[in-house]
Amino acid sequence: MKQLVTIATIAIGSITLVSCGASKKMTAENARLNSVVTDQAAKITAGESAISQLKTENMAYGKEAEDCRKLKATIQEKFDNINRNLAEKGTSMKKIEQKFEDAVSKFEDAGATVTYKNGLVHVNYTNDFFFQKNSTAIGVKGREALNTVAEVMRENPGVTVYIVGHTDTLTIKGKADNWSLSTERANEVVRVLYHTYNINPARLTAAGKSKFSPVADNATEEGRSKNRRIEIIINPDLSRLWDMME
Repeated sequence: MKQLVTIATIAIGSITLVSCGASKKMTAENARLNSVVTDQAAKITAGESAISQLKTENMAYGKEAEDCRKLKATIQEKFDNINRNLAEKGTSMKKIEQKFEDAVSKFEDAGATVTYKNGLVHVNYTNDFFFQKNSTAIGVKGREALNTVAEVMRENPGVTVYIVGHTDTLTIKGKADNWSLSTERANEVVRVLYHTYNINPARLTAAGKSKFSPVADNATEEGRSKNRRIEIIINPDLSRLWDMME
């Protein structure tokens, strides 16, 4: 009888131990699963927040893109309006450039060039085309070239002209310096356009750059010859630019 009680006691204890062990494992597993669920929930919340932020940013980018499209359209409209007004005033720079290219083509062999940059037309003549050595008096060939310039100016009353004299690095005897030489030659071009071809002097400006804007190497005679030049810059009348943009 005593042996049966002992065996029963051992069996009950074993069942209890097994039951407690299983319970502890289940508790640990539940805790782990709860932790996983909590972590996943946090990730889902973060993901939803990121999605919401992306939606907000996407809407903002869409608005910015639409604003950019509207701004581009507005700028294009203003640009077209300016070009239209300039054309009506006879100051289309591309048109003027083409006229000058056509007009000075016969002088190209003598060194005249026409370029279009930064919204302006630049006509360059070597000094030899206008002036004899050490002289500020314009010869016959130079006056003929200026007649072409005057014709284009008369056809385009809305433009003004800058006459810029350039020299090489050599100083001419009898001249104070290259500033005075380049300026006086530019002044002489202005005088011919005004006195000979009746161009309104208010549309003419003379300037001298001396030796400080070379286009070639002053170490050679060929380079110095290119640097001695008269530059005629055609500028559109943009005094009403802001009115044109409205």
